[in-house]
Formats: sequence, structure tokens, C-alpha cells
Amino acid sequence: MSATSVIGLQWGDEAKGKIVDLLSEQHEIVVRYLGGNNAGHTVKFDGKTYKLSLLPAGVLNPNVTSVITGGVVINPKAFLKEMESICDQNGPIEPSRLLISDRAHVIFPYHMQEEVVFEESRKEKAIGTTMRGIGTCYRDKAGRTHAIRMGDLIRPEFFRSRLEEIVAYKNNIFQALDPDAEPVSVDAIYEEYSEYAKILKPHVVDTNAYLLKAVAEQRKILFEGAQGSLLDIDHGTFPYVTSSNSSGCGIHNGSGVSERYIEKMIGVVKAYTTRVGGGPFVTELHDSVGQRIRDVGNEYGTVTGRPRRCGWFDAVATRYGANISGVDCIAVMLLDVLSGLEELKVCEAYEVNGQQVTDFPSHILDLEQAKPIYRTIPGWQEDITGIRKMEDLPENAIAYIKAVEEIIGKPVEIVSVGPDREQTILLK
Repeated sequence: MSATSVIGLQWGDEAKGKIVDLLSEQHEIVVRYLGGNNAGHTVKFDGKTYKLSLLPAGVLNPNVTSVITGGVVINPKAFLKEMESICDQNGPIEPSRLLISDRAHVIFPYHMQEEVVFEESRKEKAIGTTMRGIGTCYRDKAGRTHAIRMGDLIRPEFFRSRLEEIVAYKNNIFQALDPDAEPVSVDAIYEEYSEYAKILKPHVVDTNAYLLKAVAEQRKILFEGAQGSLLDIDHGTFPYVTSSNSSGCGIHNGSGVSERYIEKMIGVVKAYTTRVGGGPFVTELHDSVGQRIRDVGNEYGTVTGRPRRCGWFDAVATRYGANISGVDCIAVMLLDVLSGLEELKVCEAYEVNGQQVTDFPSHILDLEQAKPIYRTIPGWQEDITGIRKMEDLPENAIAYIKAVEEIIGKPVEIVSVGPDREQTILLK
């Protein structure tokens, strides 16, 4: 079977959307298998910019079926707003071209209300969530008793009975946390979400059955990761992580399709490193170079608009992300952002408690104490945005790519030199 996956190897925002958009031409089905509307992809082509959050990047291709599986949590209001925006830009999306799992869990207003309360209570130790109810929805999913799925939402009587039970429970929590809190209204939520259900119902199917049939028929499937491997709930920089398996480990449990059917795993990295929210960041730059990278790279969140923390390329963290996700090759994105810098640095090891280490620390305290050990590489001054062949890149840019390739231990097969679809160097 010819299945491919695209996985971010850092803390997300690696420009995976561009790679998925490029590869969707070669695939029949594009699958989003985790996360919610806290993840953003920006895709540019034909002079247009598309901002995606819940919709797979494959939705921009009229010949592709886009699938949102049960591993995703869905805010129907945000989903429909995004869908309307994309339809305005790119034309209507037929139900047969966009499938939503009946197992996907639904985000409600009380999830966002809970998240705000929990984050504010942590004060300076706040995780830095997007306040979109993603984590609290996943918490209810794991708890099993207070969750509603898309398959429930489109069954009015069942939805109403579940909602009454859950809202009563949530109101007890809010009352305990704040006696002056306004109670959540069952009627208001039911009325609002019933309207969403009517619009979304034609898209809701058993995506497990659909994908397993597609596997049996050897159709070409592309799995689209969201966030990045270092934000994985089990394998990332806990507790500063997302609430799902955002590494390659999440493909099976998010989609219902075994990883053994995937022929190629592509790991996507920025030519530098960024992070949003709290948590240790060993190579973070607090100087003019960090601000220059942020400004030139437009490092502000697609979904939130928050400025991203920027730093030198952390090959220790990225190599770990590559290994847990089992990638075959690397796509290096935003190389053009580094043009004009006199010298570049790649972190090839850490110093932790006086010891040099190349393994990514598993405990947050060790990571907080880690100091970067850098390899310095001369920069280049040339504008590389018009280059389409590896051999035409400046000598120092090629040396930089080779250093990344060597330290991570995986071949670089794609290099991006600009945001547009065409600004891509394909090495294989």
C-alpha cells in the first residue's frame, strides 16, 4: 500500500501544511487524526493564502477526500466558520469529499470555561494553552462518563439526555470553584448545537470502516500530523504538551489504521526552532537575532496570533522527535529566513549537571537546567527564495543542511525556500 505520513518533529508550527498540500496531488485521501482547532496550517499558492485549523490541507485539492478521524476533538462552531471561509476562497466542499468520524469528540462552551479556570489557577506555572477547550475535552474523553461524540450529536434525543446529565455535573464544578459563576444552560447549548448537527450530519460517517476499506483497496492515503512530536502527551516535554499523541505514535490510535501500512514517514522541521506557550526551550534566543528570526519568519500563531519563542536549531530535541516518530527522511522548512545572518548555530548536545549528553532529557527539571553545546556554521547573504535546485544554493546553505542531516541521522529530501508551493527544492 502507498501510504505516507507527514509529522512535525519539533514543538509544532513547522509548516507541515505546505508539505501536505504538495503531497496531496499524489494521494487520494488526506487524513487528520489528532488535535483540535488549536493547530494551524497556512498554505499559499496562486497568490492566495489559506489558513486551516481543523480542516486537513487536502481539502484544497478537489480530487482528494479529506477525513477527520475519531482522534480529533471538534468545536462545531469553529469548524463551520473555517469551512465557510475556505468555501468562499476555494469553492464548495461536497459531503463525499469531507468525512468526519462519528467517534470524534465534541467541544462545548463549558470545556472552554473550564480551561480558563484551570489555567488561571496555575498562575505563573500555566501551561500556555490556547483556551479553546481542547485539553478539557480530551480529559472528558479519557474520563468516559462526561463526553459527547459526533455520533451522539446527530441523534437528538440521545444528545439531549447526555447533555442534561453532563451540564448538571459541570454546573456543580463551576459553583464549587466560584459561587457567583453563571450556570451553564442546557437549553441554550442544545438549541445551538442542534443547528450545527443538522449542517454537519451529511459529513458524519464511520471513518474507521472507510479507511480500513481504503487500505484493503490499496488506495493512496496521506496522514497529516498536527502540532509536533515534542508536544506528544506521552513522549513530549510533559506537562508542557498537548493532550493527544502528536508524534508518529498517534497515527494508529487516532485513525484506526495501523502504522505498518505506512510506506514513508516524512519528518518536517524548521531551519531553526520555535515554541509557543510555557516550558523549557534550551536554544531560545532573547536577543536581536531571535527577534529578527521572529520578524522575518512571521513567527506568530496561525490560530492565536501569539508571538512564537525563537531560537537556534535544536538537533538534540529534533533527533529525538525523529526517532520516536520513526521518520524516513526530513523536510527542512523556512531556510530562507536564515539568509543574511553572519553565522548560524546548531545545537548538537546538551550540558546537564556538568555532563555532556546527546539524549533528550525525559524529566522537565533536567531539561530546564540543560545548556546548549553548539556547532557554528558560517551564514550566507544571498536571497535563496528563487532557487529550485540544491546545487544552486550558496555553499554555506548546503553546509548547514548537511550538518542538520548528519546530526539527526536522517536524509534531507525536501527544502523549502519560501511560503509558496513553488518555492520548494525536491531532492528525491
